[in-house]
Amino acid sequence: MSDASQTLRGSCLCGAVTVAVQTELPRLRACHCDMCRQHTSGMFISVDTVPGTLTVEGPAQSYASSEWAERGFCGTCGSTLWYGTQADGVRHPAAGLFDGAALGEMTLEFFADECPQGYALSGDHRKLSTEETIAMFEGDA
Repeated sequence: MSDASQTLRGSCLCGAVTVAVQTELPRLRACHCDMCRQHTSGMFISVDTVPGTLTVEGPAQSYASSEWAERGFCGTCGSTLWYGTQADGVRHPAAGLFDGAALGEMTLEFFADECPQGYALSGDHRKLSTEETIAMFEGDA
């Protein structure tokens, strides 16, 4: 972790779960995959953080949504808390937990070709197709 990192603090809708995490630059990432849209009723937006720095206090629960991923939520109000990969234990916190979405800039969209017709993100950032996203997670991109 560099000297330029900062601590972000946030909470779920009801305040029962609080989180803290380190970030060097609060960049946002959006995912349009079927599971993220089903879990959040829209895209899932996370904040890029320093791996291993997320701390969670309160009635957080997780659901193994696939063989390789989990989704965290508040056991009281149901707010989305994180998306995590089970193999390495990395959790990507939901941007909505932090005031102003941590004032982050959108830098990357996963499964951009699966984005519903009803909305689209503006801006000049990287947009990965399903094929490109899978290749990235498999280590080919």
